[in-house]
Amino acid sequence: MRKETQKLLVLSLLGLVSVNLAAQQKVKKDTVKGIDEVVVTALGIKRHDKALGYVAEKVGSETFEETQNNNWAQSMEGKVAGLKVQTAGAGPLGTARITLRGEKSIMMDHNYALIVVDGVPMGNSTTGSDTPAYGAGSGGDVPIDMGNGLNNINPDDIESVTVLKGASAAALYGSRAANGALMITTKSGKTKNGKLKVTFNSYSSFDTVLKWPDWQYEYGQGTLAKNSAGQFYYSYGLSADGVSTGGTSSAFGPKFAGQYYFQYDPTVQGQSKERQLWRPYEDNIKGFWRTGSTYSNSVSLESSNEKTSFRTSLTYLNNEWMMPNTGFDRFNLALSFAHQLTKKLKISTKFSYNTTTSDNLPATGYNNQSISYFMIFQNPNVDLEWYKPIWKYGQEQVDQIHPFSSYIDNPYLIAYEMLNGVKKKTITGNITADYQFNNNFSLMLRSGIEILNEKRTTRRPWSSANYLKGYYREQFIKNHEYNNDLLFSYKIDLNKFSLSASAGGSMRYNEYVMNDYQAIGLKTAGEYNLTNALSIPVKYPVPRDKQVDSVYGLFTVGYDNKIFVDVTGRNDWSSTLPKANRSFFYPSVSTSFILSDIFNLKSNSLNFWKLRGSWAKVGIDSDPYLLDNYYTASNITGSVISPTTFNNPALKPEKNTNIEAGMDFSLFKSRLNLNFTAYQNVSENQIIPVSLPNESGFSKRIINAGKIRNRGLELSMDAYPVKSKNFSWKIGGNWSTNENRVMSVPEGFDGIVSNVGGVVFYKMEVGGSLGDMYGYKLLRSPDGKVVYRDGLTEIPAGIEKVGNAFPKWRAGLQNDFKIKNFTISFSFDGQYGGIAYSQSHHKMSEQGKLKSTLPGRENPGGMIIGDGVVQNPDGSYSPNTKAVTVSSYYGDYYRRANVETNSFSTDFIKLRDARISYSFSKDMIQPLGLEDLTLAIFGKNLWMWTKFPMFDPEVATLDNATITPGVEMGQLPTARTVGFQLNLKF
Repeated sequence: MRKETQKLLVLSLLGLVSVNLAAQQKVKKDTVKGIDEVVVTALGIKRHDKALGYVAEKVGSETFEETQNNNWAQSMEGKVAGLKVQTAGAGPLGTARITLRGEKSIMMDHNYALIVVDGVPMGNSTTGSDTPAYGAGSGGDVPIDMGNGLNNINPDDIESVTVLKGASAAALYGSRAANGALMITTKSGKTKNGKLKVTFNSYSSFDTVLKWPDWQYEYGQGTLAKNSAGQFYYSYGLSADGVSTGGTSSAFGPKFAGQYYFQYDPTVQGQSKERQLWRPYEDNIKGFWRTGSTYSNSVSLESSNEKTSFRTSLTYLNNEWMMPNTGFDRFNLALSFAHQLTKKLKISTKFSYNTTTSDNLPATGYNNQSISYFMIFQNPNVDLEWYKPIWKYGQEQVDQIHPFSSYIDNPYLIAYEMLNGVKKKTITGNITADYQFNNNFSLMLRSGIEILNEKRTTRRPWSSANYLKGYYREQFIKNHEYNNDLLFSYKIDLNKFSLSASAGGSMRYNEYVMNDYQAIGLKTAGEYNLTNALSIPVKYPVPRDKQVDSVYGLFTVGYDNKIFVDVTGRNDWSSTLPKANRSFFYPSVSTSFILSDIFNLKSNSLNFWKLRGSWAKVGIDSDPYLLDNYYTASNITGSVISPTTFNNPALKPEKNTNIEAGMDFSLFKSRLNLNFTAYQNVSENQIIPVSLPNESGFSKRIINAGKIRNRGLELSMDAYPVKSKNFSWKIGGNWSTNENRVMSVPEGFDGIVSNVGGVVFYKMEVGGSLGDMYGYKLLRSPDGKVVYRDGLTEIPAGIEKVGNAFPKWRAGLQNDFKIKNFTISFSFDGQYGGIAYSQSHHKMSEQGKLKSTLPGRENPGGMIIGDGVVQNPDGSYSPNTKAVTVSSYYGDYYRRANVETNSFSTDFIKLRDARISYSFSKDMIQPLGLEDLTLAIFGKNLWMWTKFPMFDPEVATLDNATITPGVEMGQLPTARTVGFQLNLKF
């Protein structure tokens, strides 16, 4: 018997539990029995949260509107249990690596969550500069963060983001959703009676550096050289005081004590005629950086009535980053339109157009051409002002000023001449037709598109360390993705049973190609075009096309609105797998029990209790072109290069099996809501490269092997400790932990998955974890003391495990206070248990640039004895008594290969964001024709506690296009931001 139609009142409070109340029911304030929140799940299907057998956390629009970021994803950091947003600290665009519930794949790039916008998956690809993070002495270029698809999404256009964490939640999206999915719903018109609503949002923010390394300014450039009188001295070039000591990058020279030496004189661009005061310049690195700024203005118009709704918005953002002459401009246009053509047919479309333009984005990595390299090599006695002219007298565009080493490029040359430009145009959109045959049966047809066209330019002037005759590069990237979905849905109520079924199919095609033109050497200095090239290597376009066709189905049954069961199935046919293995099927099952209703347990203390569980298996295909071996074009016309990887014509899809269980509680009249989840994820049959002996003619081969298990817990909480008319306090918190375990590895596999700079090795062994970092450590005696030989640390025979790049747990805490018209909010988050290796720390310590290298310098002759032991011929140990110079000691103890001494805890606590806003009362603004007027001041990364010695413990390396956590390889500073915001509606 069909239930009588009633007008329902949906009461929303905290978003964790749900219930419907009839409109006529009288409800006192703060006695809500629960919440019936609607969330967007796979394929854009809207579901009541109470019916779901898995976690689907919803993040509202205020998160993105109130804490503006250049990349919207960073606004969610610390606010969702199990979610990590990682950037490489590589500049203003902040390409984000978003992971959910740990690392499931051996390949770093295969762990990202899927991004879905209005039901259509995004390609979200990243194209690197084809350069490694460590490139010192290679003569090559540097990685540059040009952003990815996430950067194109305007935070002001986001209505909500639903985080689907497990494979069960995202099973209907197939391979790409094996790591979970973020379902973005953009805004659409929501006014009454066709009334036009205008919203204007403007903010200005200012960035300064959050944290600096602890540089020392007590000793200057030098290597403990002594003059004929046996005294430490300094001389720029050969002088009456002795031979030159000005060519070193080390700071083990004389102490600043008021003495005078022959030094560099910028007026003559050489040695000073007279001795100059030996003094430090304590602003000679920090002074290069400026206060960055971001200005954004957004205006939107929306309207709706019974049949039609529309919304359009325009947003312009200008960023001037903290490094001089860097930043970007971004323009967004968004349009949403829906119309009920007939009683049965509804047509809707959403469209966005984005341009991102920059004359120069900063380079990162450890290479001559990055500003990080200059900061490492800058000496305490060198004035930054000496570099500002950039060019030597009469040698403009020909020969730069870099007085102390031809390997260290002038910082202003890097900022104003080594330009990394980009012009990116992106179009995304979809059109959807919904046809309601009757009350039970409906059809949805949707077509979505993502079009990216990008031009990049790279300029390197004459006399740069890696390109003495200059360099120019143009890259043209085309990345188009097409998604088409057809979905039939049927639902019916039979007495106490509710049944629904959906079945459909999709076709996805991705077309990618890049054209790359490089001018190696320029005929005329300062002219950057391909016709000015000394030589242009022949580069053929490299395609990466891919197609996946799918069919899928969903069946849901509910009993008495208390018990729910979902069953899904999907079959994919992937073009990247061989014909015999191209088709693969995977199912899921999930269920939820509303225990508080089943056992009639509701009371003033317990309002809602839900038990949920799910199981899912997902198949995962491969990257394109891993089946056959291909030759690539050589720089020599008419020749090719043999492949170094032996591909596999018999590849099989990976398998990912997920189990999840949890409970949701609502207590004390819904003033306290708790969420507990336990999960296990097992990834098998992974597609990975393994090493081959050189005599095979290949360096590695592609195989199916390996088994990885992730187990974890997630806790989240929302509460209203205080709620009254003029004052309320809402608090939210989350905590998550993930244990990653390697269950099996391929036979004969050496365990090395990847490395950064040939120093830090990511190695997997049975019983270990993904993210285990290996490298050389200090050799120690049985009682743990450091072993020395001839005054320097003994070098161990091989690499050992140093630690893990990923923390043991993460947590976040949010507070919101409302005091009459004021709102005060702030959030903290942190992590515990991971480490990171720092290339900057190694080099600064080796060169004596940090305060940690000061001990021992006052010893006679600058000699120091390392604290440890030496091994005697009979195998016993005795105290080390051999003295060595402090420069030798620190250069050895913090040598690049010593991963142990250059790795540090990445534990931190951050005041992630804070905001104070004031909303003017209706009485004040209605005479002005305004519906809302809010002024706010906000901040991001305002405070941090950490023992990590460099810029930021949330560190990762941009290695070509791969963001690799656990290694700092020329990191750029992190920003502390303060801003102002104006929001008005009329």
